Amino acid sequence: MAAPGTPPPLASGGGSGEPRQLPELIRLKRDGGHLSEADIRNFVHAVMDGRAQDTQIGAMLMAIRLQGMNLEETSVLTRALAESGQQLEWPKAWHQQLVDKHSTGGVGDKVSLVLAPALAACGCKVPMISGRSLGHTGGTLDKLESIPGFSVTLSPEQMLHILEEVGCCIVGQSAKLVPADGILYAARDVTATVDSVPLITASILSKKAVEGLSALVVDVKFGGAAVFPDQEKARELAKMLVRVGVSLGLKVAAALTAMDNPLGRSVGHTLEVEEALLCLDGAGPPDLRDLVIRLGGAILWLSGQAETQDQGAARVAAALDDGSARRRFQLMLSAQGVDPGLAKALCSGSPAQRRQLLPHAREQEELLAPADGIVECVRALSLARVLHELGAGRSRAGQPIRPGVGAELLVDVGQWLSRGTPWLRVHLDSPALSSQQRRTLQGALVLSDRAPFKVPSPFAELVLPPTTAQP
Repeated sequence: MAAPGTPPPLASGGGSGEPRQLPELIRLKRDGGHLSEADIRNFVHAVMDGRAQDTQIGAMLMAIRLQGMNLEETSVLTRALAESGQQLEWPKAWHQQLVDKHSTGGVGDKVSLVLAPALAACGCKVPMISGRSLGHTGGTLDKLESIPGFSVTLSPEQMLHILEEVGCCIVGQSAKLVPADGILYAARDVTATVDSVPLITASILSKKAVEGLSALVVDVKFGGAAVFPDQEKARELAKMLVRVGVSLGLKVAAALTAMDNPLGRSVGHTLEVEEALLCLDGAGPPDLRDLVIRLGGAILWLSGQAETQDQGAARVAAALDDGSARRRFQLMLSAQGVDPGLAKALCSGSPAQRRQLLPHAREQEELLAPADGIVECVRALSLARVLHELGAGRSRAGQPIRPGVGAELLVDVGQWLSRGTPWLRVHLDSPALSSQQRRTLQGALVLSDRAPFKVPSPFAELVLPPTTAQP
């Protein structure tokens, strides 16, 4: 089922016949030098066998963050990370069906929870290897683990069985699947190196390279709450992802999507599970549904399972509306450790019933609009930072999170809001917000005096491989 990946032997970084020592590698990259394939593989091997100290890993990540990597270095790092564990192998008949989606992370981004089962309902096989919360963004794995019993640790054999029976699974990195990236991913979160184009590229594509995919779409966020606030910097990452994908033999497209406001109306692990279920009901916030449908349409088209993106989008929309995507989600929950009775109750219950079945915070506090006006923007980053302080995120690797902590937007961007109207409901485990947290949250609400407006789709553009024509 799975072939173990064997890390290549240590090789010389120069002409001496001896591999460079880690301090020398760090110094070389710190000073803007080029790391050879042997250098990069030496570093990854040291991470895996424990020779690299935490301080050395952090120093190398910072050197890469400050000096960057070219296409060749990034491709080698991606391959080395992918080869640190097992390579997944699937039945040959599945090749065209094997697809996946990945996001660079946003506030309220629960797209994967909806899209994976929707794609499975469209006949795809989705072996999604996902991540945990990183910086101020929530992690797909943390959201799913807020459902009692859900296990993100599966063997390749278990993944095969679930893909046969359900069509999708969402798992984490393990000692067998891309373990080197698991170590670097956790270190990036606590060393201020999250926003590095080569490190993001290698992390995303190493996980996808072991999946044997037919097509991958990466959702690259830009805006005030994204890793890259500037759309041009996000486009740089998108192009790097596509180019490295080509070098690895992966068909990759990258969607640029806006992340200034939270996606949907809910932020926080269990609250986002609830909202994902609303979307799987064929309802939920329009921006979430729109993004799910557009990304799904691009994936079906890129993998040759739809003639156009619009045709693919229509199929994904139908899977949401006819309940087939929700049925796949229920099957996935049961297959990954959730009690079948609980999985059924979550997928068939009302929103109020679902809330009682999931962990929830002890307290709720509503904030009132300080003035009349049109909701111009809800600054997602400010909201996420307060929720992080309240326990919804991590300040160090392995730190536990509070799954019930979160916030519900009670208004839509573009609507009229009267002074004194509740606009935000915060779910927290502490008795109350601090005065500073309350000020920060109130500052996230931006009001204007213009006319009400409809918010455009967060989907801005799709960056394709050079040989692929936009339909």
